[in-house]
Amino acid sequence: MLDAEIKSQLEQYLKLLENDIVLKVSAGTDDVSKDMLSLIDELTSMSSKIKAENVTLERTPSFSVNRVGEDTGVTFAGIPLGHEFTSLVLALLQVSGRAPKVEQSVIDQVKDLEGEYHFETYVSLSCNNCPDVVQALNLMSVLNPGITHTMIDGAAFKEEVESKSIMAVPTVYLNGEEFGGGRMSIEDILAKLGSSVDPSELSAKEPFDVLVVGGGPAGASAAVYAARKGIRTGVVAERFGGQIMDTLAIENFISVKHTEGPKLAASLEEHVKQYNVDIMSSQSAKGLEKKGFVEVELENGAVLKSKTVILSTGARWRNVGVPGEAEFKNKGVAYCPHCDGPLFEGKDVAVIGGGNSGIEAAIDLAGIVKHVTVLEFASELKADSVLQERLYSLPNVKVIKNAQTKEITGTDKVNGITYVDRETGEEHHIELQGVFVQIGLVPNTDWLGDSVERTKMGEIVVDKHGATSMPGVYAAGDCTDSAYKQIIISMGSGATAALGAFDYLVRN
Repeated sequence: MLDAEIKSQLEQYLKLLENDIVLKVSAGTDDVSKDMLSLIDELTSMSSKIKAENVTLERTPSFSVNRVGEDTGVTFAGIPLGHEFTSLVLALLQVSGRAPKVEQSVIDQVKDLEGEYHFETYVSLSCNNCPDVVQALNLMSVLNPGITHTMIDGAAFKEEVESKSIMAVPTVYLNGEEFGGGRMSIEDILAKLGSSVDPSELSAKEPFDVLVVGGGPAGASAAVYAARKGIRTGVVAERFGGQIMDTLAIENFISVKHTEGPKLAASLEEHVKQYNVDIMSSQSAKGLEKKGFVEVELENGAVLKSKTVILSTGARWRNVGVPGEAEFKNKGVAYCPHCDGPLFEGKDVAVIGGGNSGIEAAIDLAGIVKHVTVLEFASELKADSVLQERLYSLPNVKVIKNAQTKEITGTDKVNGITYVDRETGEEHHIELQGVFVQIGLVPNTDWLGDSVERTKMGEIVVDKHGATSMPGVYAAGDCTDSAYKQIIISMGSGATAALGAFDYLVRN
């Protein structure tokens, strides 16, 4: 099951096991069960601290990871490879007693939860959003005996996925009812369960010298550059990594031939944590005001004060804005082909957008689904020629230009898309089961209102120092009017904004 390089790495990790663990295995005669048993055999052969025993679990094939004589509630239904391999490794280590790399305050919140919480997370192994959720819920199961969690590979349990009309991953169920979807951190999950940071604790924090709003590449860069000046630095963000957490392959980050978004995000967070930076995760900004200090109001009512602020809130996928898009989100309307593509295996789908993102999505989907229709508003595709050549070489792809999307149709889930031919004015309808929207980005700046100058597209206007129209407030990255939206440019602008903010502090 595992190649030589992965086995070598895994052997090193398994040396960190603190205590013996037992894998309780429920297997059948199907191919997935056979592959799962091969993985279990490899694990037990690599460490004397891992034993396996045959049992009957709720789902077959599946296996649970347990302490000796104790069920910890961590179960994998299917084979946790691909992006979920890290989830398996962490589960093995944490169940064995290895301390998790989580703030003590978060650990205390999990342990203080009362009641029974039985979580199930439906994933695809190609999903780069799913591991965060799986790892958070696995850890919660290890820490609190009232919590259990099962990761379910949708490809291995297709009938179950179909019966629940799951068309996006990750999808989380709690005690049999849908709990949430999309990427969630452990802090997000605790907040949804009613256990979150007291707003008064945040408001009581001493004013910062630099407060960074946003935790993507620009925000991380700004935090590092500010902290290295020895000044009081804070970061408030919904999630660390920002939009790159939804990016699979990164091949234009200079000096790194290839990496993946979540891997780069983890490196960014690790780098920031090397410095004395106050990181406030799972928090959304609501308002910005200049008083004695610059004040940032959060959605939970807390107010953070700082001498300077750096806005690095990034951008999000742009919506088409047609009937059916919002109604069928996660019910056939999707934005991440890497995450949700496997759920549409053998089905007909459309991709809206003919830029690089759209054509890359169409190419990826063509290897999974039955047929892909690309709808492009303009008269020509905007993607790079090499991508277009690859697209047109695929037998199960059709490109329709001058197509204005009018409506995404369906009942309980998507069943088609209607578009207007912009040349003839004729209306056409295509029967399909999925629509992937790939039409660019919109900056996350709505919450700012008129507090700082923005373009008609909502981008924050900045000067060469990263300064905005509000004294003491700087901005960086994809939320600004920078000419190009690239990771490396965002990092550079984050550094510029931090240096600009430091210069402001020195002069004022």
